[in-house]
Amino acid sequence: MLQNIENTLHQKSIKPTAMRLLVLDFLLKQQAAVSLNDLEAAFHRADRITLYRTLKTFEEKGLVHSIADGTGSVKYALCEEGCACAPEDLHVHFHCNICNETYCLPKSRIPEIALPENFKTEEISLIMKGTCASCS
Repeated sequence: MLQNIENTLHQKSIKPTAMRLLVLDFLLKQQAAVSLNDLEAAFHRADRITLYRTLKTFEEKGLVHSIADGTGSVKYALCEEGCACAPEDLHVHFHCNICNETYCLPKSRIPEIALPENFKTEEISLIMKGTCASCS
């Protein structure tokens, strides 16, 4: 398992430090997106800045994507295999109003939207809110 995690980091040109290995292992075990606070709770003795820099490195290298789900706390989730975080790779996210978990819905792609002339897209996000299966 550790070898697979290390290989994943190498494939994304990320140096496999101990913290990066631990964070990726943690992310692989999650069903929902996680916040920096979630990581801090899981790694009691880790420095907040180190955890933040790890997430930012993962995001810059296309290993995770960030989700602004309207809670005021950015969440992070692993990208799918082959994702380049390009508009055609973007998918819908679902935020449960009861448990406050945010889930990726990779099979639900964000549709292409025609913009008026001279409009330029810089960011795309689609968050659905409601009740997840566990809370229903």
